[in-house]
Amino acid sequence: MRTKSLKKNKINVVTLGCSKNVYDSEVLMGQLKASGKEVAHEEEGNIVVINTCGFINNAKEESINTILDFMQKKEDGEVDKVFVTGCLSERYKPDLQKEIPNVDQYFGTTELPGLLKALGADYKHELIGERLTTTPKNYAYLKIAEGCDRPCSFCAIPIMRGKHKSTPIETLVIEAEKLAAKGVKELILIAQDLTYYGLDLYKKRNLAELLENLVKVEGIEWIRLHYAFPTGFPMDVLEVMKREPKICNYLDIPLQHISDDILKSMRRGTTKEKTTKLLKAFREAVPEMTIRTTLIVGYPGETEAHFKELKQWVANMRFERLGCFTYSHEENTHAYNLEDNVPEDIKQDRANQIMEIQSQISWELNQAKIGQTLKVVIDRKEGEYFVGRTEFDSPDVDNEVLIDASKTYLKTGEFTTVTITDAADFDLYGEVAVIN
Repeated sequence: MRTKSLKKNKINVVTLGCSKNVYDSEVLMGQLKASGKEVAHEEEGNIVVINTCGFINNAKEESINTILDFMQKKEDGEVDKVFVTGCLSERYKPDLQKEIPNVDQYFGTTELPGLLKALGADYKHELIGERLTTTPKNYAYLKIAEGCDRPCSFCAIPIMRGKHKSTPIETLVIEAEKLAAKGVKELILIAQDLTYYGLDLYKKRNLAELLENLVKVEGIEWIRLHYAFPTGFPMDVLEVMKREPKICNYLDIPLQHISDDILKSMRRGTTKEKTTKLLKAFREAVPEMTIRTTLIVGYPGETEAHFKELKQWVANMRFERLGCFTYSHEENTHAYNLEDNVPEDIKQDRANQIMEIQSQISWELNQAKIGQTLKVVIDRKEGEYFVGRTEFDSPDVDNEVLIDASKTYLKTGEFTTVTITDAADFDLYGEVAVIN
């Protein structure tokens, strides 16, 4: 028996996956609001839009389980309609339509106008930069390009997101100005590949010029760079980073592996020697820079010797921030033609070993921060602590600074100066500095 839905014609947008999906959901919500629709993010609503991820096995499972959960709610009369969009839907639409036919409609990553029409809204081209942000008010993602032209063997993103397409500088500046007017103080620049930015529009890698324009936006205090590809990195970006205090001394550059054999099979277009030389150049140009990277272990053909080489390199490079993933065998990628011959338990063990090394490195680097006074932005209050970040830390993935809430009152979204008093593997503890 159907129960009457509590929230009539309220659209609940549910976001899964990466920051690019967060951005896409925010654009969708902005469009819906402009058409007079009542919309919320991950709250109750009788109409549900699930923005899915289809990147690796774990993400696909989460997306499918979320769809099934909402189909049960539809069956029980708790929601009226369920729409599915995003990467999983782009990649597997025919299979999903066959396996989960009760979804009202499936849409791919480029079908926003069609999704809006199905929701009774019009796509408004004039809404440059109009989004309903879902992140804490002090930071927001700024997607500077869509898609990817890289041929990496393990990656399905070009299948789901298409070819690289840069957003013009003037459009991004307008968007940044609108975010700043809402109180956003930190822009996190995202794309499948920041390194490639501008090649399609300006016939050159133009990330440095974009940054020089964004630093002029009043109200923005930090600009952070995520997801740069190592091959062809525009070194003039480092000059801007060094010169402009608004640009965080931080770079997220996924390197994936270091063995030449594996890098070649991964089709990364680089070598151990070139990668190590590039990182050395980063350190020399901006000595204060925090480098975040991600690695993949268990790639087809990764031997114990390849893994030992990777482990030793991680120990030698002493990255400030590092994440490690186990290889996921993805159909329609180049690597899918290879035998997925590293057992799951060995993949996981290798990932654990890398993170143990990194945990020790992170602990040592954090110990060296005790006694330092750092600029910190307050993201939230959690339990007995205000939780903040330095310019060397990105939300959700990096270290946090914990400040005893019983001793000090701090406002979310504000910057403060903190003296670090203690440190753990991935957290710093501090007190608000007394400025004489």
